[in-house]
Amino acid sequence: MVAGTHPSRPGTGGGDGDVPPYIARDADERIRRHLAEAELHGGMVLVVGDSTAGKTRAAFEAVRAVLPEYRVCAPSADNDMTGVPLSVERGGSRCVVWLDDLERYLRPGGMQVDVMAALTRLKVPVVATMRLKPFETFSAARDHGSGAQLLRAAGVIDLDRLWSNEELSRAERCDDPRILDALTHHGTYGVAEYLAAGPSLLREWRRAGPGNGHARGTALVRAAVDLTRCGLRGPYPRALLEDAHQWYLPAEGSISRLESVDTAFAWASKVRHGVTSLLLPAGTEKWLAFDYLVDHADTRIPDPVWEAALAQTDADADRWVIARNAQDVAPQAAEMAWRPLADAGNPYAANDLALLLGALGRVQEAESLYRQALGKGHLDAANNLAILLEREGRVDEAEALYRSALRGGDPYAALNLGDLLERADRLAEAAALYRRALNNGSKHAAHALATLAQKMGSLDEAVSLYRVAIELGDPHAAEDLAELLIFLGRPREAEECRARAAEGS
Repeated sequence: MVAGTHPSRPGTGGGDGDVPPYIARDADERIRRHLAEAELHGGMVLVVGDSTAGKTRAAFEAVRAVLPEYRVCAPSADNDMTGVPLSVERGGSRCVVWLDDLERYLRPGGMQVDVMAALTRLKVPVVATMRLKPFETFSAARDHGSGAQLLRAAGVIDLDRLWSNEELSRAERCDDPRILDALTHHGTYGVAEYLAAGPSLLREWRRAGPGNGHARGTALVRAAVDLTRCGLRGPYPRALLEDAHQWYLPAEGSISRLESVDTAFAWASKVRHGVTSLLLPAGTEKWLAFDYLVDHADTRIPDPVWEAALAQTDADADRWVIARNAQDVAPQAAEMAWRPLADAGNPYAANDLALLLGALGRVQEAESLYRQALGKGHLDAANNLAILLEREGRVDEAEALYRSALRGGDPYAALNLGDLLERADRLAEAAALYRRALNNGSKHAAHALATLAQKMGSLDEAVSLYRVAIELGDPHAAEDLAELLIFLGRPREAEECRARAAEGS
């Protein structure tokens, strides 16, 4: 429980705090293999999945199995992470760094690329968990900003919330009554979901409302859920929820009367199934939303709630996460979050705000911010500014910036400069840059090099390079290879290629 697992339905064999026996998951072998490699070489093992999929428990059991004698360093998300490598080194004992809910650490001063690089040099394994929605937000393909590079370098293992037939078969051999009850009643949900009472509470919340006397209660829960979706760390004071919930109440006159605020809080905080509640008490008059509800909420967050989240915090880390969550759905809120940090001279905020404004077509502002970040030594800013200028037709300036980024070690600059040169018909230079990117492990470089070889008539080389791209996980290489094989009169190989791609998808 201390590691961050959800409570489960109470059992008959012990107290309500008893943790059910662990049922081996199909992903265990991959998690443990990655962890064994991280023990030898350093690196991050990241378990990703929906709330209540069993991420934390699977990660915990992997640490217990692979690193039983290691000490666990579990820094608070509020801590400055830059000192963690030195603290671990001075500690003198073998240690694993534990980061539950990794998204809380992806901020300036948190778990950044340089901190991870220092831990890797010390061969310190890092084990982390992350819910699927935050993972998708932070690792978005267009995002070269804070956190994205870290996630791309991690060993990511997906954990499905729905159990496989093999997992269910293993569970059937367990004699714990909670597991057996879950097997009988979980229906279309995962066993871990059922144990944590997630589906039951979600249904109750969605069905409650004005028609059954819980209009204010459901609004309070939604306020807490949406503040969490914004990225504001809880717990939330009662006064904040009382203010924010007003935006979710039914229109005036649509119901005869609302329940009192005290009645609404009592309903929302009532423990269901002996497990948890819609609102979780977290101190005197402070509350958290049950995170299963957060993962399954998909309604639009009202603009005033974004503003309330920003007004509630003066922590740079919170503003950062709020900006990241807002950038695609509420760009005005993202700008409000990043602007004070950029104005204060934070190069990471300047870079990420420039990404946002560039996407909104505010080119001059974006360019100014990129140059501000570049002047402060931000490694990504040169590459990102080059992309912006290339898009604006300022190709010579873009080329110079790509080369500057390349000299600075930017992992994307070789691929981007190669693409620019290929379109300028400077094919030999482009090929050299693609090979440089490929040597650094870029799956996109393998695909680009294959396409270039095909364009230059080196068809056998193109076939080999497409196969390399497929091995590296490029999602489009298989179809391009199949089309080339058909052109070469090798239809059977083309069909085999498509079949293997379909099996792996």
